[in-house]
Amino acid sequence: MLSRLSTVVLLLLAMPSVTVASVACGGNVACLVAGGNYRIELPKEGNVKGMYVYFHGYKSSAELQMQQRSLVDMTLSHHLAFVAVDGIDGSWSFPHSARPGRNERTFVADVLDDLRQRYGFTPDRTVIGGFSIGASMAWYTACQQGDKAVAMITFSGVFWDPLPKAEDCVANVPPIIHFHGTADQTFPLAGRALGASFHQGNAFDSMAILRSRAKCDVKNAKTITLDGIKCDDVPGCIRGDSIMCIHNGGHEARADMLDAGLTAIGFPR
Repeated sequence: MLSRLSTVVLLLLAMPSVTVASVACGGNVACLVAGGNYRIELPKEGNVKGMYVYFHGYKSSAELQMQQRSLVDMTLSHHLAFVAVDGIDGSWSFPHSARPGRNERTFVADVLDDLRQRYGFTPDRTVIGGFSIGASMAWYTACQQGDKAVAMITFSGVFWDPLPKAEDCVANVPPIIHFHGTADQTFPLAGRALGASFHQGNAFDSMAILRSRAKCDVKNAKTITLDGIKCDDVPGCIRGDSIMCIHNGGHEARADMLDAGLTAIGFPR
C-alpha cells in the first residue's frame, strides 16, 4: 500500500503543469518572473494601445511606484498600461552601478517576454522609461535591447561612467525623449561622483552616444517645445527623433512632462 505522501506525490505529478504566465496577477498582485517581479495596471475603459514600462528611482519599489498616482493615472489616460518593474533592494544592477547582483539584461528580457505572453504587448506597443537611477536602467535597456521597445521617455538619469561606446549598443536604438533639470543636484546634468568608485555620467555625452549609434542628423537639430520646455530635437535617426528637454527644475519626473512625451511619440489621449 502506498503511503499518504507517495499518493500525494503521484497526484501532483499527474496534474497538468502551470506556467508562471498562466498565474493571474495585476493590481495588488505582483507578476513573478525569474529573478524578480513587476506590477501592472491596465486602463479601466479598455482600448489598450500598449504599455509604459517604468523603472523606479533609488530606494523605491514596484509596489511603491504604483502608489505614485500622477504618473500611473497619466499613463492610463493615454490608453497605456503602467508597468512598474521591481529593482533589487531599491536599486538596479546595470553596468558600473553601485549595486551588483542580478543580471538585469536577462531579467528585463524575461519581464518583457512575460508581458508579451500574458498581455500580448509586442515591441511596437512598448515604451520604456524611468526616473533617476531607474532612468539609467532604461538607458542601458535601450542600449542593450532597444529593439524590444518603440520608444523611451526618461527623467533625470542617464548612463554611468565609464560610458558605453556607441558600438556597444544595438544599431536600432529607439526614439528618445529625455527630461533633465539644470537645478538637479541628485543626478546633475554633468554627473557626479558617489564615493571613490562610482560616478554618474554626463547627460549630454550619454545622449551623444545614442545619437551616434542611431546615425541621427545632429547638424539639422531643431528646437521644439514640450510641456513649455525648450527641447533639442535631432531628426534623421534610424527609428525616429532623439529629443532632449532641459528645464530649470530639479530632480523630478512630472506627469505633465510624461503627458507631452507620450503624445509626441504617438500615443495621444
